[in-house]
Amino acid sequence: MGEVALSNGQSHSLNGYRKSCWYEEEIEDNLRWCFALNSILHTGASQYQDIALLDTKPFGKALVIDGKLQSAETDEFIYHECLVHPPVLHHPNPKNVFIMGGGEGSTARELLRHNTIDQVIMCDIDEEVVDFCKSYLVANGEAFCDPRLKVIINDARAELEAGEERYDVIVGDLADPIDGGPCYKLYTKSFYEFTVKPRLKEGGIFVTQAGPAGIFSHTEVFSSIYNTLKQVFKYVVAYSAHIPSYADIWGWVMASDFPLELNAEEIDMRMRERIKGENRYLDGKTFSSASTLSKVVRNSLDNETHVYTEEAARFIHGHGKHA
Repeated sequence: MGEVALSNGQSHSLNGYRKSCWYEEEIEDNLRWCFALNSILHTGASQYQDIALLDTKPFGKALVIDGKLQSAETDEFIYHECLVHPPVLHHPNPKNVFIMGGGEGSTARELLRHNTIDQVIMCDIDEEVVDFCKSYLVANGEAFCDPRLKVIINDARAELEAGEERYDVIVGDLADPIDGGPCYKLYTKSFYEFTVKPRLKEGGIFVTQAGPAGIFSHTEVFSSIYNTLKQVFKYVVAYSAHIPSYADIWGWVMASDFPLELNAEEIDMRMRERIKGENRYLDGKTFSSASTLSKVVRNSLDNETHVYTEEAARFIHGHGKHA
């Protein structure tokens, strides 16, 4: 679990000792990641999650939920460009998108840059996180005011199952599957098969963030999510990128019953035609690279047999509020 620890001068410098406040996150049992803070801007708790906003020295403002860093000001563009643009660009004419989670607003911000999109539904279970992010994350203020965005406070599964509307793209911008967290049931085969897939239009595309995808960490949940989606959809593409504030490579998985075969030039052309402004991270060549996984990760994905179910769930390291 992440925690804020005040060091007592253990940090050496040429001028003697200096005191600093540090944020520390346990990545594995024997591995911790910490960085210096300017200040703790806000801490709180909803009925679902513990929330903190930190002003960090290396990564700017950082949103932390249940002890896991979710998003940092200096590099969140990597995560959100990778999550949003590949599925939307692979769709020939996306009009409406449903976001599962996404309470901070950055996923909606990236979606709303696309000129084909008429409607974005952002469905997050935790109103306090949404209100918190509206108040503190000024970069997303314009997105929250966009008339194409509709924010719904509800469990994404309940909202999808209750509604009749179908979508061109469904985006899983959920917290990581951690033991006791609110989200792990939304990574299961039954959820993908009986809740997500029926809500996609003909030609629709699903994408989800899929946890750490590093050389050692990809077997936690990334390979399982990939294999689980392969049981439900005909075409599945896994891709990854390094995110400095996460201290690891991160993974996403895109899935559809229609081919996902754009080359780099076609992606770049659609970006020029459809997206307002320039991406900072993702273009056609970057996506080609991101979806070319290393030998060890490819082998793991090819040989993965685990299918994610509620009874046989896998979790990344850490514990949720109700664990």
